[in-house]
Amino acid sequence: QVQLVESGGGLVQAGGSLGLSCAASGDTFSSYVMGWFRQAPGKEREFVAAINWSGGNTRYADSVKGRFTISRDNAKKMVTLQMNSLKPEDTAVYYCAADRTRWGTPRLTTTAYNLWGQGTQVTVSS
Repeated sequence: QVQLVESGGGLVQAGGSLGLSCAASGDTFSSYVMGWFRQAPGKEREFVAAINWSGGNTRYADSVKGRFTISRDNAKKMVTLQMNSLKPEDTAVYYCAADRTRWGTPRLTTTAYNLWGQGTQVTVSS
């Protein structure tokens, strides 16, 4: 059974950078699509980025394209989200998620993901 634990959230000024990490346990991590989602107060959870099992297929929300980069290290069972040029509207709780359809392609909907981490807060001050 895979479990996900996020880390790396915090407070940063607008224009700054922050890196989030998601550590996974379990033997089948390397075959899962992994995604990052975020949820701001009073808003629905929204897709941020996703990456397929090999790292060769990535998808991004339009709002973060060119600023955020998702990557993975299957040997370390880790997924990271590097966030640059942060904006106040990036403030949210960020969640790591796994789509346990093995060898799948990245999908953008929350319903495609069936395992979630506990979330980590990212706050961008103006």
